[in-house]
Amino acid sequence: MKKIYLGLAIASIAGGVHAAELGATDEPIRLAVNEWTGQHVTTQIAGEMLKAAGYQVEYTTAGYMNMYQAMSDGELHAALEIWSSNVSDDYAKQVEAGGVVELGDLGLDAKEGIAYPAHVADLCPGLPAWEALKDCAAQFTAAETLPMGRLVDYPADWGTPGADRMTGLDLPFKAIPAGSEGALIAELRASTEKGSALLITFWQPHWAMSAYDVKFVDLPAGEDACFNDPAWGPNPNAVNDCDFAATRIFKAAWSGMEDKWPAAYEILSNYTMAVEDQQPLMGQIDVDGQSVEEAVAAWMAANEDVWKPVVDAAVN
Repeated sequence: MKKIYLGLAIASIAGGVHAAELGATDEPIRLAVNEWTGQHVTTQIAGEMLKAAGYQVEYTTAGYMNMYQAMSDGELHAALEIWSSNVSDDYAKQVEAGGVVELGDLGLDAKEGIAYPAHVADLCPGLPAWEALKDCAAQFTAAETLPMGRLVDYPADWGTPGADRMTGLDLPFKAIPAGSEGALIAELRASTEKGSALLITFWQPHWAMSAYDVKFVDLPAGEDACFNDPAWGPNPNAVNDCDFAATRIFKAAWSGMEDKWPAAYEILSNYTMAVEDQQPLMGQIDVDGQSVEEAVAAWMAANEDVWKPVVDAAVN
């Protein structure tokens, strides 16, 4: 029977990966667990690969925006899904200071933006063009935003990218941070069930993109000048009057990891994940009610020929 999941990309294995010493297998490797389901999947698969190599692993809850000092101090040892579009300034500081090192791209085909369920186009004629939002903000009002429309933004701990765009494009919307990823999904579900207007900051990969037929607003192309030069773009008085910058998703680790756990460092450096792998697992967890552990265990069992070569190349 053909496998449902395409598996992790392992083409890099043939390109110079070599066996390494295991190192301190008596001490646990602590992997950062952040606030969204996809990151839980990414981290759990990586951790189970490390366990298969002979390591102890601890999954440690960490604030996404402020975990880098702990990583630099060696209290956390790796983070497997860092989004370039909303990584904190502290990441660059810790890399420059030498306490954190990058492990390369994760490989997810990602996009972030201002979005809406497809039915909202009927309530705001002119979508997906961003200019349409100027004339139909009244469709999106809520008690806490009157007379402005409401944009449901990322949780506060993830930064304020949606609010930045409302200001940059001078749109009559007030950004209200969601409490969690689950709260963002609840907004999409409620809007779809009720046929009500919703503007939301969202991203792919995510199972909800398909489940709720989510579309992105067409914004001016995100270029470096947009984020630094107010004169660039449709609003001459503000930066951020454009789409999100192209998103890169990468991995990082404590700089002492390579010396302490050489094979683990190689495994995580060569670990990649594709959208085709992650999104179905996210759906099993968030829609079907499986635990992360159950979904990942089933995936690992069904795809041993895909992930095991990454481990074997590092330890054998």
